[in-house]
Amino acid sequence: MKHIKLSVNGVPRVAQGAEPHTTLLNWLRDQGLTGSKEGCAEGECGACAVLIARPGESGGTRLDAVNSCLVLLAALDGGEVTTAEGLGTPGQLHRVQHELAARGGSQCGYCTPGFVVGMAAEYYREDRDAGDFDLHALSGNLCRCTGYRPIADAANALGRPDAADPFAARLAQPAPLPENTHLETLNGDFHRPTTLAEATALLAEQPGAVLLAGGTDWGVEVNLRHARAARTIAVDALPELRRLEWTPEYVEIGAGLNLSDLERRLAGRVPLLAEWLPHFASRLIRNSATLGGNLGTASPIGDSPPVLLALGARVVLASARGEREVDLSEYFTGYRQTQRQAGELIRAVRIPLPLAPISGFYKVAKRRFDDISSVAVGIALELGGDVVRSVKIGLGGVAATPIRALDTEAALTGQPWTERTVRAAAQVMRGEGTPLSDHRASAAYRAAMLEQILLKFYFEQTSQEVTI
Repeated sequence: MKHIKLSVNGVPRVAQGAEPHTTLLNWLRDQGLTGSKEGCAEGECGACAVLIARPGESGGTRLDAVNSCLVLLAALDGGEVTTAEGLGTPGQLHRVQHELAARGGSQCGYCTPGFVVGMAAEYYREDRDAGDFDLHALSGNLCRCTGYRPIADAANALGRPDAADPFAARLAQPAPLPENTHLETLNGDFHRPTTLAEATALLAEQPGAVLLAGGTDWGVEVNLRHARAARTIAVDALPELRRLEWTPEYVEIGAGLNLSDLERRLAGRVPLLAEWLPHFASRLIRNSATLGGNLGTASPIGDSPPVLLALGARVVLASARGEREVDLSEYFTGYRQTQRQAGELIRAVRIPLPLAPISGFYKVAKRRFDDISSVAVGIALELGGDVVRSVKIGLGGVAATPIRALDTEAALTGQPWTERTVRAAAQVMRGEGTPLSDHRASAAYRAAMLEQILLKFYFEQTSQEVTI
């Protein structure tokens, strides 16, 4: 048995009797910190947002906003959390709170603490210039009564923190290091190892253990389906899963690197990933979600597989027995089934170099951002003069697994890159996969979107007027 220790709003706390499936949100509210609300319990509304202290790029601390409804309390052992209550007081509001109040950015107030937290994370972003507020930082926060204009007005009124700001001073200091956590209870156990060898040994003992990275999928299972695991192994802090390495042959992305960190560290060097990342859920989710988690769930509508399939990615699987690589196009074997064997975890994703010089990502969904796709397509193209030298097309949402559009690729390869060729290939692409009708889209609509997406890609790349 181990008690979970963490700092909340600058005060050390001990979570005695914590269970492996207790969420941070539920524990905070039990402690009387009720500013964080449960709106959806699945990471869509942002009412539960809190700030987590994490290592910054320059050796200090960065404050990331995350959904506390999806974070397991035990995963924050040794960590540092700030809630809306910890930013200011009724007598001395934080600058963010003051601007929201002064500009009418709160009515019922249910969503307001989440907006405060999301705005504070952007307010303290290290590379932010005064007057440069990225409103997409609030993309995971929903408001149902005020409307977004006064909230945006408050955000755009924020300058840079002044020298006396205690949070700015805190960010200059190192972030807390993750604890080696072992919590054992009658309702299961939770382990947070600090090395890959320890993680694979724990997994070998109990191959059916749940592997926890950002928790953006498992947290939903815990909250809405009351899922429980005999053993949970948190792998998000393993150094071996957080690397981003470039070699002459490939770029290797650690499976435990959250997508916001990935976006920052890639800095646009893989254009297809740079185009895709802003469309993956919200900033609140990307601050936790990982490639390993998205591939591990093996969902046919996950957004990363179509992009990675187009990039020709390979998956590195690790176990106590060693490592092996699997081509992503062969990794998925059935609905939510993969080649990952008992006792294995996803250590990294490798993208071969050089990259195809022309690429595009397309997502068809009911909302432009923060929504599950009906159809997702990644395309990577290389031309030799006016002829298609090679092309890879990844598809999501049109079969029981993410797939490559192999017939369409064959129809394009070696052919002239002309409208006639592409229109013929688009007809082939229309028939790729086995799309179904559901509440997001009909099978006929999905097929039509496949055709139109390839045509759109062609017209965008050739700068021609779309005539479809």
